Amino acid sequence: MIQTLMKLPSYSVAVVLCILSTLWLSTTSNPIIENFLKCLPHQSHSNYSISEAIYTRQNATFESVLLAYVRNGRYHTPTTPKPLAVVTAKHESHVQATVICAKRHGLQIIIRSGGHDYVGLSYVSHVPFVILDMFHLRAIHVDVADESAWVESGATVGELYYEIAKKSKVHGLSAAAGPTVGVGGHFSGGGYGVMMRKYGLTVDNIEDAKLVNLNVGFAPLDWDALTSTTLSKSSHNSTLGEYNTLWRNALTSLKF
Repeated sequence: MIQTLMKLPSYSVAVVLCILSTLWLSTTSNPIIENFLKCLPHQSHSNYSISEAIYTRQNATFESVLLAYVRNGRYHTPTTPKPLAVVTAKHESHVQATVICAKRHGLQIIIRSGGHDYVGLSYVSHVPFVILDMFHLRAIHVDVADESAWVESGATVGELYYEIAKKSKVHGLSAAAGPTVGVGGHFSGGGYGVMMRKYGLTVDNIEDAKLVNLNVGFAPLDWDALTSTTLSKSSHNSTLGEYNTLWRNALTSLKF
């Protein structure tokens, strides 16, 4: 094999070495990701197994799960940085487990909220990272009587509009015009929409939110008292800057 390589042009040797290096990295054990994976079941609710929500590079379906919400082919190349794992949270406890374990083991978390992302912010990084994919958390509950709704962050704006329309023909929400926009990313980014000149940004209409705080401790978790941070219009200014601290956390659902 060494003799064969020596006869190749220099650039061919570099390509072959790059391929061999990639294969070595993908098959060699990584203590950071191994410890992260071992941590997850201990920080997740025992009634909601997290094992079926975890995809690593060794899973046959890893590539399809990763590419499910990659909308820009520019970020689907052999040289595009890939996550060490994708956690497709199916319960709020999976979100909290991912946040705790990633912080404990020094991994960056990138959160995908089920919509489109054309600049790769929700699936590309240049440091070791894992993706927390929220597309399973997409439940929507609309209460026309008190003119409110709870929506999980993995839903799309189109799904939310549809659920509102099923309950009422005279209610709506100031949010994006595009139905494929993900609720979590859109709302936490402010929420520009066609009705904002009259009703403000989407974030101006949010009354409550459930989130996982990035500063959460590592003590055993009380799942019956899962934290819900309330955004009261009387105590918060309705400017985006007032919400910046909140959006640095992992949102699971919002009420407006």
